[in-house]
Order: sequence, then C-alpha cells, then structure tokens
Amino acid sequence: MPTGPAADRHTAELPDQHTDHSEPTGAAAGTPFSERLKQATWSAHEDAEQHGFTRALLEGTLPREGYAAMVAQHYFAYTALEDVGRSLAEDPVAGRVVDPALFRVPALRRDLAALYGADWPERIAPTEATRAYTARIERTEGDPAGYVAHHYTRYLGDLSGGQFIRTAAARAYGIDERGGTAFYDFSALGSLPRFKAGYRARLDALRLDEAEREHIVRETRAAYRLNVAVLADLGHTFAGEAAA
Repeated sequence: MPTGPAADRHTAELPDQHTDHSEPTGAAAGTPFSERLKQATWSAHEDAEQHGFTRALLEGTLPREGYAAMVAQHYFAYTALEDVGRSLAEDPVAGRVVDPALFRVPALRRDLAALYGADWPERIAPTEATRAYTARIERTEGDPAGYVAHHYTRYLGDLSGGQFIRTAAARAYGIDERGGTAFYDFSALGSLPRFKAGYRARLDALRLDEAEREHIVRETRAAYRLNVAVLADLGHTFAGEAAA
C-alpha cells in the first residue's frame, strides 16, 4: 500500500474531531489546509516511499505474488473506507470529500480475479496489520474529520504515486487494467491534475476550527504509520524474496 499525495509524487495525511465548524483562526489561517497537510506529513510520506517493499515494487524486483498480496490487503482497507464513506456521504465535513467516482472496490475485485482466479475470496485474508488499519478506518464512522484524513491519505496517494506503481507493475509483470492494475485506472476522472486540484480546493474549503485541523493532521500521520505497518508485514515475506 505505498503511495500518497505529500508532494504530488506519492502518499497522504490526518484528523481530530470537534463540533464547531467555524473558520480557522490563528497562524494556520494563512496557509491552505491542503498545503499544511502535505507539509505536516512529508517525513511520513518519505518513510512509506523508502520502505523496502515499496522500493522492490518500484524497481521491478518484487515477486508477482508480493504484488498480488498487496492488492489483497488494499481490498480489505478500501472495503472499510468506502463502506464508511457511504455512511458519511451526507455529513457536512466528510461528505465534502466522498465521491463515488473514486471508489476502488469494484476495480479491486477485477484485479483479484485476474491475479488469483475466480476463487480469490477464499484465497485472501487480512494480515494483522491490515486488521488494525481497517479497524482504525471503521472507527471514523463516528469521527467525520478523522475520515477525511484516511480518505485523503488513500485516494490522493492513488492519484499521485499510485500511477508510478501502475507503470512499475505493468513493466514487471506484463499486466494492464485487465490483468491486475484496474485499481490504478482513474481514466473516468479525466485530467488527474485537474481532479487533484479540485480535491485540494475542497479540503481548503472545509469549515473546520483549529482543533479539527490538528486532529486531521494527527490522524493522517496515524494513517501513514498504519500503512507502513502493512508494508512491513508484506515485506517480511516478499521483500526478502526480492533481495534474494
């Protein structure tokens, strides 16, 4: 699960919750919130990008089984993310970022069928790290600002660094969107730079107080940490094989 929006190259960010949706005050008011998120999570983004599993994937040395295992863990995380998103679609905070056009679970099902075969539901299971990650996501059903953090972390990563992964997988395994990279195909969105700019504008327009903004930053950092833990779990098995 590498990737993120942090520098328009790869991954994402975090949240905390409050009930007052007034405009921000203090020093943070002069910096667009999307830029603040990017800056606050840059080091976490670097950690994910430099992880051994991620490097092996991008360098084309990760076994195909390792890529398939990552796709399987994505499936569990995005099922949780999109189920919570549907429940928060009308929320005045989280609902501002929920967009069915981004939903990845249908594409993940196609990828898993291509990578594992028709019996893929019986062949995959969440790792301990993925269970912790999905539990954290599910908890945000009662924490709309926290949900924004996980949404931003995942989808902005897919739209940025995820496109590098798509290219690397196509090159290493000879697959396309019909063979296991449909997850990274966002052609229905049109221009990805334009979509990402619009997404950041929605973040900047959220009516959040300073405590909520800090909460989102913290939760985004937590999302990065959980993501790196998933990579570490996978890396114990597959990155070692790549090095060998």
